Amino acid sequence: MLGLMSDIFRMIGNYRTFVNLDVFRAILAGMRTRSVVVVFGALTALFASGYGVMFTVLDDFRDQYGISEGALGLIVAMGFLSSFVAQVTIAPLADRGHARVMIVIGMAFNVAGLLGMAYGTTVAVLLTARFVMGVGVGLAYPAARRIVILAEPDQLGKNLGRMLACDVAGFAAGPAVSAVLVGPFGIAAPFLVIAALMVACFPLVTRTKVAEPADDAETPPRFAFDLLRIRPYLAALAMGSAVFMMIGAFDALWALVLDDLHASVLIANLGITLFAVPVVLFGSIGGRLAQSIGPFRYGTFGLLVGSVAMVAYGQAPSGGVMLAISVVHAINDGLTVSSSGVAVGLVVPVERQASAQGLLGGAETLVAGITATVIGQIYQHLGRTVAYTCCAGAMLALIVTGAVLSGTSWKLRDVSARRAPVSA
Repeated sequence: MLGLMSDIFRMIGNYRTFVNLDVFRAILAGMRTRSVVVVFGALTALFASGYGVMFTVLDDFRDQYGISEGALGLIVAMGFLSSFVAQVTIAPLADRGHARVMIVIGMAFNVAGLLGMAYGTTVAVLLTARFVMGVGVGLAYPAARRIVILAEPDQLGKNLGRMLACDVAGFAAGPAVSAVLVGPFGIAAPFLVIAALMVACFPLVTRTKVAEPADDAETPPRFAFDLLRIRPYLAALAMGSAVFMMIGAFDALWALVLDDLHASVLIANLGITLFAVPVVLFGSIGGRLAQSIGPFRYGTFGLLVGSVAMVAYGQAPSGGVMLAISVVHAINDGLTVSSSGVAVGLVVPVERQASAQGLLGGAETLVAGITATVIGQIYQHLGRTVAYTCCAGAMLALIVTGAVLSGTSWKLRDVSARRAPVSA
């Protein structure tokens, strides 16, 4: 009996007989990674849905509060401006071991901004609320992307694609939330619901385990502008700017052009929805393809297709043709637009990811805002064909610039093996 018990205890002690700990650890690591992507993906969607709601109630602000169209445009632009400044100047603090803190602060700012949008009835209040929301986005987005990249460097393309899909899905959900809540409960309702959901995410964010630099890691520079000395990073900035130049032109002209072509409202709304769906469906696939094929080659191909689509919009004889072009355009973008973010993830050191992603996001936001302003003037004075052709030409200049600056990184693919480990 004693011998049998001794054998049992010896077998229990030799637990490797029963459990492969390496496999068990890998399973746990995979679960933690998926948890990180799910938490920060959901958070990204909530940030975007706040903007999506605001975008759909601008006419209510005008009709109920008497706010002019010019003032409403300023309110929208204020969020982009404050987000740009925050991403370029404050977000790099996330690379100094403060990524989670930056996200929590960004969430708090966004909740405050949502409450301001819910109860504000004057230009001054709404302008301030939009400023605060923009700062929140500018603080949280780069930090969240840094966390997701470091959580699983081997899969950064797929995970960044998922983050992009969550961003677009959140924005697309905003109008649906407004449609359900504004009628029966008033303008404040959708903003309050999103604010409540974001507050509910605070415990998830604070409990999620994230990777931070090792204690002996070198402290990165305060700002990100030194990264502009990295030519492949400049190439990624050029690619991202081309993407958001295209987005800025599309957003500014789509409704106007279809109205001038006497297309139905259904086509106008359907086009916006169709543009969001492929990004949601194909975002992670596109990110993975960008990483495996090479983000510079893959992204350049996608941008060339996008520039051709812009030229085609200028020549389309009807709203139906515009919609057909947009379907092809949307599928292409859904599969390729994450390439610039993947390129940044591959060419910038791990300890600078928040700085790099923040500067990229800031540049993209700035380019989109400038493009939307300029393209509207071109359309007003020179017409649709010239406006879209000018956009395509400017995109082509950025595409060529990016290809030249990429240099030997043109063929760069997954290089996660060269990354230095970080402490969890």
